[in-house]
Parts: sequence; C-alpha cells; structure tokens
Amino acid sequence: MNLAWHRLDPWPDAVAGLTRLKPRYIVAPLSNGNIILILDMAKRAGLPWDAILGAELVRAYKPMPEAYLGTADILGMRPDEICMVAAHNGDLAAARQCGMRTAFVVRPTEHGLGQTSDLLPQEPWDVVAEDFVDLARKLGV
Repeated sequence: MNLAWHRLDPWPDAVAGLTRLKPRYIVAPLSNGNIILILDMAKRAGLPWDAILGAELVRAYKPMPEAYLGTADILGMRPDEICMVAAHNGDLAAARQCGMRTAFVVRPTEHGLGQTSDLLPQEPWDVVAEDFVDLARKLGV
C-alpha cells in the first residue's frame, strides 16, 4: 500500500505550469518524502524538476527551519531568493519565517474530499494562484 505514493498522478495543471516556470526559475520540490519516492513520482508524471531537495538531504523535516535554510545552502542562494510554493499555509508560514518568499496554490482537495483546512490563504502570501499555470502567469512566464 505504501508504494501507491510512488504512482500518484500529478495535478492536471502541474506539468504545464512547471514547464512554463522552468526556463526562468529553478524548479525543485522541498519535500519531507524520500528521494526515491519523489523521483518515482516525477518520472511517472513527467514533472520537469531541476533537482529534488528536502528532508533526506538536509536531515531535517519541514517545518523545522533547518529544512528550509539547508535547502537554500544547497542551492547556494539566500532564502529571500527562493519562493516556497505550497498548498499548505503552515508550510508557507515556516518558509516565510526563514526569509523565503511565498506562493499559495489553491488545492481544495489536497487533504481529500472532506478537506477543512488550507482551503484559502490564511495570510497575505507574496502570490496566491488558482493553479500552477496561473502561478506562472502571475510570475510573468
């Protein structure tokens, strides 16, 4: 059952939106999932990631500050040069506390059909987008 995560379908807008973002931005998940899980998901779904980052590399799980700051170090970037994109207000709040920019992508069924949290942005994030294509448009690509 656990291997089902390796075969998840992407959101319908994900590949198109990320493909638009890729020429101008580094596109990389900052995940608490392990590298092989994220790699399998990317290969199956055709996700155009430049790198796979996260807990396994920095040895810290989100929302620990080390997860965000360690990722910035790996990329050789300052936190304010990175935009954390998520459908989770808590993840964005932790990233913002580390100095990152933030983008909320609305995913009303991210937690399942009976979702009661993360339905709307809870703070004034730098960008709020309906999906990844909308995010790309709002970022000028």
